[in-house]
Amino acid sequence: MAEWDADLDHIIPSSVLPPLWAKLLVGFASLVCFARSYDGDFVFDDSEAIVNNKDLRAETPLGDLWHHDFWGNRLSSNTSHKSYRPLTVLIFRMNCYLSGGFHPVSFHVVNILLHGGISILLVDVFSVLFGGLQYTSKGRRLNLAPRSSLLAALLFAVHPVHTECVAAVVGCADLLAALFFLLSFLGYCKALRETNKEGTRSTFWVLLSILLGAVAMLCKEQGITVLGLNAVFDILVIGKLNVLEMVRKVLHKDRSLEAVNYNYYYSLNAWLLLCPWWLCFDWSMGCIPLIKSVGDWRVIALAALWFCLIGLICQALCSEDSHKRRILTLGLGFLIIPFLPASNLFFRVGFVVAERVLYLPSAGYCMLLTFGFGVLSKHTKKKKLIAAFVLGILFINTLRCVIRSGEWRNEEQLFRSALSVCPLNAKVHYNVGKNLADKGNQTAAIRYYREAVRLNPKYVHAMNNLGNILKERNELQEAERLLSLAVQIQPDFAAAWMNLGIVQNSLKRFQAAEQSYRTAIKHRRKYPDCYYNLGRMYADLNRHVDALNAWRNATALKPEHSLAWNNMIILLDNTGNLAQAEAVGREALELIPNDHSLMFSLANVLGKSQKYKESEALFLKAIKGHPNTASYHGNLAVLYHRWGHLDLAKKHYEISLRLDPMASGTKENYGLLRRKLEQVQKKNV
Repeated sequence: MAEWDADLDHIIPSSVLPPLWAKLLVGFASLVCFARSYDGDFVFDDSEAIVNNKDLRAETPLGDLWHHDFWGNRLSSNTSHKSYRPLTVLIFRMNCYLSGGFHPVSFHVVNILLHGGISILLVDVFSVLFGGLQYTSKGRRLNLAPRSSLLAALLFAVHPVHTECVAAVVGCADLLAALFFLLSFLGYCKALRETNKEGTRSTFWVLLSILLGAVAMLCKEQGITVLGLNAVFDILVIGKLNVLEMVRKVLHKDRSLEAVNYNYYYSLNAWLLLCPWWLCFDWSMGCIPLIKSVGDWRVIALAALWFCLIGLICQALCSEDSHKRRILTLGLGFLIIPFLPASNLFFRVGFVVAERVLYLPSAGYCMLLTFGFGVLSKHTKKKKLIAAFVLGILFINTLRCVIRSGEWRNEEQLFRSALSVCPLNAKVHYNVGKNLADKGNQTAAIRYYREAVRLNPKYVHAMNNLGNILKERNELQEAERLLSLAVQIQPDFAAAWMNLGIVQNSLKRFQAAEQSYRTAIKHRRKYPDCYYNLGRMYADLNRHVDALNAWRNATALKPEHSLAWNNMIILLDNTGNLAQAEAVGREALELIPNDHSLMFSLANVLGKSQKYKESEALFLKAIKGHPNTASYHGNLAVLYHRWGHLDLAKKHYEISLRLDPMASGTKENYGLLRRKLEQVQKKNV
């Protein structure tokens, strides 16, 4: 062992071998790679997992976390993602509490520190994997392999495939699972080291290892695979057995094209480890075209993967060198076992390729790569060339990490970076379009949405968003066609039904619009925005009672629904129900006390009820929040006009007209005031 490890001396000098210095170097390298992401935004899935996740809010009971999925939905719900990670959600909630809200910086810093800690911990893990457990006259002891463990940990720390886990806040689940996975493994190794002469292992360390494995699983499902790795380590290192049956299960595949595609996906994952330059936030929806024939040239990649794996497995099983056999077997175990939940071998998963699932398997890859460098160094005289090659890999990977971390800082850079990697991915074009639409660039957004629908003619979310933009641009016929197609493809798509109702309402097809709204509510019972739009349609049809009921339903489901409250106040005001309008306005302001539009609407009602002083106070408060809103000044001027404060009325009429010179009503009222002031002046003369 010591002889093989010494072959790495020209790459890792002995001067940096002390464990503390090795760990400091690894930790520093990890921080250099990903520090650029510390002040990034919430991007991609972060908004749903953090900002929109009710489980992170103080009012949600902590007990609910154990009954909800990662996104805050009940596990029993048909819409649940079924991803059960309550400890990760608890960490998110603690972060919100300690940082005083949803501040991306605190979440990103936690991820960066977690990756640094994991990379440091891997120095010890790789020491065990490379060195194994050695017998001595005093029992078992740990024989460290500092050079090899340091190099493997460095390769792990700077691997660009980790960027998604570190730079995306939701990657915290993978990081936490990896942390407790490694702690569980080290705990099991501790139990093996403390085995007594009768073969009885330390109960404390075994139980602690199992507990840490359970914690890893509750952070992310993948964490449970540590039990498999512990078993392999026990059998192969302690039992000194070759478990050929386990390998056969890994290699097992049928001859269907589906199996060919799955194996091709494995080769793509392997390529991301070997050459992590082409990285993408999402690899679905046409990013990877299916293999439909054995004549497809990509079958070569599949063959190359299995040729390499079978070669390594044969070496691991048949080598006469027990140390080499152990390292290869454990490296393959670390590479394969954590990847099994994402392999589609045992159950289907919702993705074909995902960089985040390679976080733990990459440790096995780094171990095998380090072993390969050691073997090359032993059998070649060009040691400096190998050293330069290794240092080049570390430098290039570090550079790639820095660049990729920058791309994850905001959604625009992230989504656009994927266009060159996965130009056939409809989801990439959809997200670019959505980002442009959010920034108000509708023309460019339409182009990307159309491309998303062209690439995936059944992409209902792209159809829905494109239909919305076309609706806003008054291109109602095409909007109706797209939204109708979306609900045909996915009949329970509530948002598309609601938007179809809005378009049909604009086309004066009120009966069809009402049916669309009702269908949306049928598929999503708690849908305040749909009730709001239904109320608007009823108001246009002068069905005032129905409109009020619809808006009341909206506010019952969403008490902070300002538009629904406002419409109720205005409708009651316009129909002469001033007392009821006042009651609704006061109720709304109790729930949303800082909403200036509600203050404005209630002030108008109070003014008509001759409650001038209270009305004035609300107008002034609204103006303080929005000093450049012409209507606020204009209506306050009307109040002063009625109240007899003519000079103040004149002042606010003039401010209102300065802000909006085309306001005809304000012009007319101002003209009346000026004539009244002239009459007053004449009388005084």
